[in-house]
Amino acid sequence: MTAAVAGAPASHISPARGLQNALSLAWRGILKIRKNPEQLLDVTLMPIVFLVMFTYLFGGALGGNVGAYLQTLVPGVLVMNILQASMTIGTQMNTDITKGVFDRFRSMPIARSAPLVGAVLADMVRYVVCLTVLMIVATVMGFRITTGPAEFVLAVLLAIAFGLCFCWLSVFVGMALRSSGAVQGVMFLFIMPLTFGSNVFVANTSTMPGWLQAWADISPVSQLTNVMRSLLTGAPMGGSLAGSLAWMAGAVLVFFPLATLAYRKRV
Repeated sequence: MTAAVAGAPASHISPARGLQNALSLAWRGILKIRKNPEQLLDVTLMPIVFLVMFTYLFGGALGGNVGAYLQTLVPGVLVMNILQASMTIGTQMNTDITKGVFDRFRSMPIARSAPLVGAVLADMVRYVVCLTVLMIVATVMGFRITTGPAEFVLAVLLAIAFGLCFCWLSVFVGMALRSSGAVQGVMFLFIMPLTFGSNVFVANTSTMPGWLQAWADISPVSQLTNVMRSLLTGAPMGGSLAGSLAWMAGAVLVFFPLATLAYRKRV
């Protein structure tokens, strides 16, 4: 009886009301972050760890010197950390649904997709924190933006949009699997090949094996890295902006419906 009552209103809610529901739940998520700031530890510490480690490990070997390599590395690490930040939401939502948090949402007269959309919008806080920490540390280490303010703002907006689009993959995995540990394992297996099989650490992919180069040149991480390097340091962009937008649109078109379907099956 509860499911019937809960399902009926949701099917008649307008898109505008559904967006309002999602924004309300997004604010709930932001308040949770404010009360438990330790949720931001990964997006504050990981950018520092990756940037310092890879700069001083590979800077001399790959860039000739640390300063030159930093100009190449920072835009790529920015993309890598945004992708990693976007993947945490699946684990968090899996934990919430296991604890019965979503049972309460099901009994409320809100859009069925509102809990998912709200959680994704609240995740923007993590992306902003990640970008802020990364750029501050990179600047202290010697990285310099050689373009203008407009290019920098566009780079930030594209990075956040990238995280919002690809986090739907994490949401889908979080809804489809039964334990948070399994979600973490699957997302780790996805992130590592995607980030390291790209041009994040090596701008010139011609030294890679043919099969790997073919993938690295078209992967979403490489495409957005090219865009970030162009917007932040003035490097050539080519067709990478169109490629990045296509990947982001594809991620939403594929994984938003799958995540919604998996969510409905769980609740």
